[in-house]
Amino acid sequence: MAGILFIISAPSGSGKSTLVSEVRQLVQGLEFSISYTTRDPRGSEENGREYWFTNRAEFERMIAAGEFLEWAEVFGSNYYGTAMSALEHARKAGHDLLLDIDVQGALQVMKKVPEAVSIFILPPSPQVLERRLRNRSQAEGVHDEAVIAARLKQARQELLHLDNYKYALVNDVLDQAATELRAIVLDARGENGQESALAATCKTSVMNPRLDAALKSFGVPG
Repeated sequence: MAGILFIISAPSGSGKSTLVSEVRQLVQGLEFSISYTTRDPRGSEENGREYWFTNRAEFERMIAAGEFLEWAEVFGSNYYGTAMSALEHARKAGHDLLLDIDVQGALQVMKKVPEAVSIFILPPSPQVLERRLRNRSQAEGVHDEAVIAARLKQARQELLHLDNYKYALVNDVLDQAATELRAIVLDARGENGQESALAATCKTSVMNPRLDAALKSFGVPG
């Protein structure tokens, strides 16, 4: 069944991009939506690969024209958004669409497309998240303690919205997280058996010890 919309959110530094890339190699027919942003490219990022990079004036023109499925201003400095055309493009190609968006944008899409499959990916602990953020900053040649602190604070705030998502998984071991995400995708497509059973364990409505432990480490009630 083509045309399924998968919403994937995670705190910055959770390893979401790596996980999504891994799953796209395991599952055919998953089109990745490239978001628009007004921030500058980082490191080796290229226009049209990681993001469509644009300026504030053009982004605001697109907002006024109703061209976004969702958009948000992140950390009060840069816009991020998903064009409406991305979903239609995937449907015409017979693909499902993966939206890699933050909580603010995800909540917008859930209202517009309630049948979307929403998935929250979280790191196992704030210590692991901080280490990943520092490693990424080092790799990009940027070191800003204020930015790291802001992202850790933002992560805790985002976790408070976990109940709005249909699924949640802890990205501590990449292979395991990829297997779980693959199961969720296949279950949404109507696969039965093992995939369906594994996907069910990732529902936010189900007791999950790994998820509870991760939430408690962030000081968020399970």
